[in-house]
Amino acid sequence: MTPLENHLKRRIALDGPLTVADFMAEALGHPQYGYYRTRDPLGAAGDFTTAPEISQIFGELIGLWMAEMWRLHGTRSGLRLVELGPGRGTLMADMLRAGARMPGFLDAVTIHLVETSPALRQAQAKALNAYPGVTWHDSLTDVPDGQLLLVANEFLDALPIRQLVRTEAGWREKLVVWDEDKDRLAFGLSPGPSAVEYLLAEDVRHDAEIGAVAEVSPASLSVTAEIARRLQSGVAALIIDYGHRDSAAGDTLQAVKRHDYAPVLEDVGEADLTAHVDFAAIGRAAEEAGAAVHGPITQRDFMIDLGALHRRDALLARATPEQAKAIKSGVERLIDPREMGTLFKVLALTAGGVTATSPPPGF
Repeated sequence: MTPLENHLKRRIALDGPLTVADFMAEALGHPQYGYYRTRDPLGAAGDFTTAPEISQIFGELIGLWMAEMWRLHGTRSGLRLVELGPGRGTLMADMLRAGARMPGFLDAVTIHLVETSPALRQAQAKALNAYPGVTWHDSLTDVPDGQLLLVANEFLDALPIRQLVRTEAGWREKLVVWDEDKDRLAFGLSPGPSAVEYLLAEDVRHDAEIGAVAEVSPASLSVTAEIARRLQSGVAALIIDYGHRDSAAGDTLQAVKRHDYAPVLEDVGEADLTAHVDFAAIGRAAEEAGAAVHGPITQRDFMIDLGALHRRDALLARATPEQAKAIKSGVERLIDPREMGTLFKVLALTAGGVTATSPPPGF
């Protein structure tokens, strides 16, 4: 039993069953035992690898996208360049290196990283030591108001979700309980209905079959609404994650440990927990908060439209054979439909006055 499982056993004994969202929040963010508070989870020695760690081209394209959005919106100074969940700082470093090709861009922005992990903050500081004035925040609400360019890559998938199960008696919320007989965590159901049901898409709520599991992430909807609110001052945001374009029933909660799937309720605090992002739901949340929504499109289409293959070929022209192999495999992993190319989606948000007839680059 991990220290966090022991803590959850006591908490359930005192307060009763946990929602799946409460369980995820503890597993990932507990101040002493939470997964993201105690380690650097990235890379071969960690539990998973994200796109910026796979190929520099990913971050370079996003940096050029940000610089172009800055140019299109008048090259103003004082913009906040914000990243939610910046990992080791690799994405931001690649963005800044590419964005520097646009004259004046780096002088016009201040860098803001939303990160709660002490270990990852150290890695980010090291990766970005060439850029003075980097500021860290615990949440987006701590970032000063003003025009912003924001990126959230594989951020929403780790935010807590609520799960509901459709029964003969209606929707019931899935809960995390303590099984006294087996002395371990287990799943149960609420005895009565939950108001969370009304956050489900109408077709899912009315048409899902008996036994179906449906998910909603109030935390993701809240963050998206806050991004949309901030965009009323300008300029744009990119949300990149794995998930589904349309709202649908399905149990997508998963644990990952050492680059492989693990049981969700075992080794709590020692494995990453994620769920697929419902892009239709976050798109609705953004629109309701006043933003214009563009996409989602697949990561494959986004990268190819922005010139990923041309950049790959430019790098290959001066690469060693060993470097060439890594460059080719990295790009393929990001755009191949059998890898990350279609599972990962890209959603752009702009200020509400920008219509879908004038989409940002790549959309």
